[in-house]
Amino acid sequence: MPRFALLVEYHGAPFAGWQRQADQPSVQGAIEAALAKLEPGEHTIAAAGRTDAGVHALAQVAHCDLSKDWDPFRLSEALNYHLKPAPVAITRAARVEDDWHARFSAHERRYTFRLLMRRAPATHDAGLVWQVSHQLDAAAMREAAQHLIGLHDFTTFRSSICQAASPVKTLDELTITEVDGWSGPELRFFLRARSFLHNQVRSFVGTLERVGAGAWAPERVRDALEAADRSACGPVCPPQGLYLAGVGYQDDPFPAQK
Repeated sequence: MPRFALLVEYHGAPFAGWQRQADQPSVQGAIEAALAKLEPGEHTIAAAGRTDAGVHALAQVAHCDLSKDWDPFRLSEALNYHLKPAPVAITRAARVEDDWHARFSAHERRYTFRLLMRRAPATHDAGLVWQVSHQLDAAAMREAAQHLIGLHDFTTFRSSICQAASPVKTLDELTITEVDGWSGPELRFFLRARSFLHNQVRSFVGTLERVGAGAWAPERVRDALEAADRSACGPVCPPQGLYLAGVGYQDDPFPAQK
């Protein structure tokens, strides 16, 4: 059976997350239903990461096995036709080797988080950013973020229901950029690692926001990390500002387009 990689973009608001669920809408379920319109029968797809309810994706990667050796462009077009009106799009498809796996072949995941700083309610960016009504000290947040980069026990910053075998992970990058967004001043967080724990990014951002607001000193983030205790974490921020921005592979099925 030919195997295809799918590059997937979605707005997470209507979904209970990526993973298929019996009684709630999911991104996985929407794509599998579209596949069943192309090739009748049950379909099971695998993804690079399972995003939570309300989390978006700019470049999620999944794979599927099909009976027909589809032209990749025709496959993406057909899936997009059957995905309507769900806010899910297959931006590219590619034929891959039979042993290629969207999750297990990946060597890094990249996330972006958008934090909007303005008092008036967001309109055009509603549901796409985490909005706070106060200005934040980006320099203090960058200082605090340095404590999180590298190999650490991230027990403090993972959900109590996280199923990962170990809390020890390497965070390769956490940068914070100030952006003049359409709706007002934003902070953009960019995070890169081989893999992330459940709620790790949202725990980071919620904690760093406390630093930017002046409620925490930057050194308190180091102390919280070293405590290896979930109760030492700051607030976990809401999901709507979080985007799965990309997945890295040794043999990337979706090389950058020129």
